[in-house]
Amino acid sequence: MFITRKHLSRRALLRGAGAAVALPLLDAMIPAGTALAQTAASAKPRLGFFYFPHGAIMDKWTPAATGPAFDLTPILKPLAAYQNQMTIVSNLRNTAAEGAGVHATSPGTWLSCASPFANNEKDPNYGISADQIAAQHLGQDTPFPSLELCTEVKASSASGVCSAKTGCGYGSTISFRTRTQPLPMEHNPRKLFFRMFGQGNNQSERDSIKHQKFSLLDLVAESATSLDSKLGAADRVRMEEYLDSVRDVEKQVQKLGARNFTGVAIPDAPLGVPANWEQHISMMFDLTALAYETELTRVASMMISAELSMLTYNQVGISDAYHPLSHHRYVPDKMDKCAVVQTYHSKLFAKFLDRLAKTHDGDGTLLDHSILLFGSNMSDSNAHNADPLPSAIFGKGYGRIKGGQHLKYATNTPHANLVLTILERAGIAGIEALGNSTGMFAEI
Repeated sequence: MFITRKHLSRRALLRGAGAAVALPLLDAMIPAGTALAQTAASAKPRLGFFYFPHGAIMDKWTPAATGPAFDLTPILKPLAAYQNQMTIVSNLRNTAAEGAGVHATSPGTWLSCASPFANNEKDPNYGISADQIAAQHLGQDTPFPSLELCTEVKASSASGVCSAKTGCGYGSTISFRTRTQPLPMEHNPRKLFFRMFGQGNNQSERDSIKHQKFSLLDLVAESATSLDSKLGAADRVRMEEYLDSVRDVEKQVQKLGARNFTGVAIPDAPLGVPANWEQHISMMFDLTALAYETELTRVASMMISAELSMLTYNQVGISDAYHPLSHHRYVPDKMDKCAVVQTYHSKLFAKFLDRLAKTHDGDGTLLDHSILLFGSNMSDSNAHNADPLPSAIFGKGYGRIKGGQHLKYATNTPHANLVLTILERAGIAGIEALGNSTGMFAEI
């Protein structure tokens, strides 16, 4: 390879193509003779938050030893190939998830660490989930500031994830744009695909549709605005939030229409929601990886399965519905079955890491350049407690995460400290507190 003074500017390439071209970071985009560390210092990592419900059998999750020389426990063994990219963080507590209606508050407090029954007027970010704080900083030059995904939908009053005090939002999503505005999570891979890559089942159809012009969003915005003078104060607030959402979608459509996915193999559109759950979640992981690769987004959050999940796992020999099984009453056989399900979740997440680790991204891989939190907001599912939480970080975020270690903190250390640390390592400056945080973890 000949090194010259010239290099391929990523932004110049996109402008030169006459559009915003979504390409992975190429070696040719790194100036000759420039230290990779300098390039990484200003790079924006991919950030991901992957939530699993009903906690973990903690003695099968938590390694016995701390530091870099730790043996993997049964639930973590499927992730062995990425032990050097793994940071296990133990003994954290999230008091925001504790109290009445734990299933109705557990998902929604995982990334905000803020109780839905309180407010902190002095903190402008109070109640906003970390993924949405990250989207404000990392996602403003991508078509989708963030993606919110799931594999099960449970948002009805009969589902058990709703309560009279908090509604359905805190039990059905981990993403909150504001303290009172939950973001729905997409479970249909076909709808997600069309949102990411445009309508059309294949590339030929997408090319044809891409050049058509639609003004539906403008019409919706105009119609909604015309109602403003007829509404009361509370409805105006709701309409303002709605119009903000419409404007966000409009911006996404405009950015997406200018994208050219040259160099990235885009598959045909999925048929819909697969009947097979493993195929379903694998598809959602694949689409997340594609979104990272093409920089359609840098921030993703996913509920691997729903709170109060009634899924069965016959594919790994567990015919019991997961939520009833999680109330194991410390019966060894039932606890072992729970651990089988949780180990299976780790196995599927490992396949996602495989995909990221095999995808070239500049001076490394997508996994090298990502910070991914894999964990739950519940510890012992039978006790419904949030202490100590199972939490693991994967990826090194352009060298900002050390990796390859098990850290164990003092009892009652806030989970919020971990979430705050992740934001800081992602290069998000100016966020001094999150929920009930007391500081950051220098060891990570």
